Amino acid sequence: MTLWPRSLVGRNALLIVALIVLAEIGSAVLVRQLIVKPRVEQIAEAVARNVASMRAGIAVLPPAEREAFLAAFTKRAGIGLATVEPSAPGTATRLSAVDRLFIRSVSAHLAADDMDVIWRRDDNSMSLRLRIDGQGYWLALPSVLPEREFTGAWFAASATAALLALAGALAIQRRIDRPLRALVEAARTLGGGARPEPLPEDGPAEIATVSRSFNQLVRSLDAAERERTLMLAGISHDLRTPLTKLRLGVEILRDGADADLAASLTRSIAELDAIVGQFLDFARGDDLSAIPALPASLETLAREVVASFADHGEPLELEAVPAPPIPMRVELVRRTVTNLVENALRHGRAPVALRTGRDARWAWIEVADAGEGIAAADIEAVKQPFRRAGAARHGASGAGLGLAIVERIARSHGGALELLPVAPHGLRARLRLPLASER
Repeated sequence: MTLWPRSLVGRNALLIVALIVLAEIGSAVLVRQLIVKPRVEQIAEAVARNVASMRAGIAVLPPAEREAFLAAFTKRAGIGLATVEPSAPGTATRLSAVDRLFIRSVSAHLAADDMDVIWRRDDNSMSLRLRIDGQGYWLALPSVLPEREFTGAWFAASATAALLALAGALAIQRRIDRPLRALVEAARTLGGGARPEPLPEDGPAEIATVSRSFNQLVRSLDAAERERTLMLAGISHDLRTPLTKLRLGVEILRDGADADLAASLTRSIAELDAIVGQFLDFARGDDLSAIPALPASLETLAREVVASFADHGEPLELEAVPAPPIPMRVELVRRTVTNLVENALRHGRAPVALRTGRDARWAWIEVADAGEGIAAADIEAVKQPFRRAGAARHGASGAGLGLAIVERIARSHGGALELLPVAPHGLRARLRLPLASER
């Protein structure tokens, strides 16, 4: 587990907080070095001069009057008279960093005047001991520095500034994050095969440029798709006429031609006709969602498909689970299942089974075969138009549009096409449909 956030918002927030904390620390260091320390030095120099003057004044007084003078001085200054000497080990523990700086500075100035003093921190003052004629006198000084270098107000002000800066930064980040989320959703919609709504092209220049570029990409893809669809429809339409002539010619020559040759020509024409049909189905695919979805049973549809293939001498195994009707475009789903069965018969191996099932959210119908299957790395690729599984599947090759059409029909229902392996070998092509209409 890492403490570094994965989201852009989290990373920016953490970076902003770190920068604010570093700025506050830097400000504190600058205040100490440029304001506090020079002032302490200035105060220490003045105090050292006053202490030297006091010592000179006390020295000229008779010894009997010195204590009375110190008592009157401390009373006049509003502080108590220091009479008890502190123990040396406990003195430094009560001093703040500013106190220690002040004491070192005053002591350095007094040492220059050949004065060696001992300090003590009292509750409301600092005291130093002067030695005059071999006798020690405690001189209490009024507080000239705060007892704490940084007060609660300073921390409160720093915390408030940090929170305000963080709130402002998060508000700015939110303005950036909103169009980015819209871009992610649009890209996900585009990747799912649907056309996303155009992104707003306002806001900051950088975000507007990204949105404009994405909208241009969508328009370019739409134009390319329309051109390809128009081309497929034109080619398919043009091929139907010569295919019809070829079929008619084979029927005319069937009696006088070699039977095997005629059968081979008939199969080839049928394959070409099936490919042309796939082209036409793919070209008409954009209007699938316009067909209304009506309640129908996958079990009933599966039995009808099995019966249809049995009539053509292609027996299928059936494992149908009774289930209530779900909304679907029946003819499209029938075409999809038929396409999957034909793929299994053409590219896989017997036995070919047709199964239905459901869970809490989805109903499904699948076609399973015992062929070589499809490599995991090729599963998503073979769903794309004009892509084939290569050497992993045997049999006659088509146009590479069958699974692309199945995928498109599944998405038009709000479902999906899943290609799943079968142990020890084989493939399950599962059409998954929602129990409730999502489109």
